[in-house]
Amino acid sequence: MNRRLFLSTASALLLAVFAAPSAIAAGDIAPGFAEASAAGVPVLVHVTAPWCEVCQAQKPVVAKLVGKGDFASMRKFDIDFDSQKDVLRKLKVQSQSTMVLFKNGKEIDRSVGVSDPAKIEAFLREAL
Repeated sequence: MNRRLFLSTASALLLAVFAAPSAIAAGDIAPGFAEASAAGVPVLVHVTAPWCEVCQAQKPVVAKLVGKGDFASMRKFDIDFDSQKDVLRKLKVQSQSTMVLFKNGKEIDRSVGVSDPAKIEAFLREAL
């Protein structure tokens, strides 16, 4: 009897999780993402977590580059690894410290766990 109850509860839970409507519109992973992509500007999606040391090392490097100089037109969208699981599924991101780069609305590259400033800058240049 316990096995049957477990299976029916698990089935109901899975159905509720996967059948629930996403809080994000199709093609839009964050407010303003669809507009930036449609405008053709380079877009960086940065997936971070407050407890992630690599993320904390990436943040000042990205902040120094995005929106300034050669990267003045680039838009950045921050995604929280712990609370925005729907976005992670949509982007197929499995790890914090992930940077996903878009150009003309299409993903062109992604980087995971890189904190070296020169490598981050080279990665972002791919979208220019």
